[in-house]
Amino acid sequence: MATTWTKDMPSSAGFWSKVARKYAAAPIRNQDAYEKTLERTRAHLGSQDSVLELGCGTGTTALLLAGNVRSYLATDFASGMIEIAEAKLKDGAEAKEAPQGLRFAVADVLSDKVEPGETGYDAVVAFNFLHLVENADETLSRIHQLLKPGGLYISKTVCLKRRAWLFAPLVKAMQLVGKAPFVRFLSFDMLEDKIRSAGFEIIETGTYPAPYSRFVVARKL
Repeated sequence: MATTWTKDMPSSAGFWSKVARKYAAAPIRNQDAYEKTLERTRAHLGSQDSVLELGCGTGTTALLLAGNVRSYLATDFASGMIEIAEAKLKDGAEAKEAPQGLRFAVADVLSDKVEPGETGYDAVVAFNFLHLVENADETLSRIHQLLKPGGLYISKTVCLKRRAWLFAPLVKAMQLVGKAPFVRFLSFDMLEDKIRSAGFEIIETGTYPAPYSRFVVARKL
């Protein structure tokens, strides 16, 4: 029987809901790096896979990846983000362009809504996510539990440890006036050590874009 996890939505959820429309309107900062991330992610997904996405934002990536798999549950703890994602999915359905098997839900990794049933997910994907999570170790442990044996955790994480001296005071000041969410300052080594400690074998890494965004594919041991 799967362990039952319960937890209130993280404190950053309100921040991300408030900025959702501004976030949705912003262009992708580095299109080449984004396309590379999609390319490498698709290389690890199969047509019969069941996939969970964490921190899906307004659903752009989910809409691009879901057509390559059997089922795709895209989640975010910010209801404002999911509201926009569902509108995109509805528009796509009306235009007969929506991927089959794609669903959106307001949930975090500890929610009962992401329970996969007895078999587990083939893959959990999370892009620009883990450095914004307050309970990173618990999150990775839960991801490990949600995956079937040999399942993949595919992620990209901003790692700004080398620039923490510059960015940490600024982020702290912005947090005091509600202008920034929680941010964790990781290095590549710190990130990968956390992933390994959660019971994964890292099978691929990349940096898209350089020098701070670390792409990692890890297999559940």
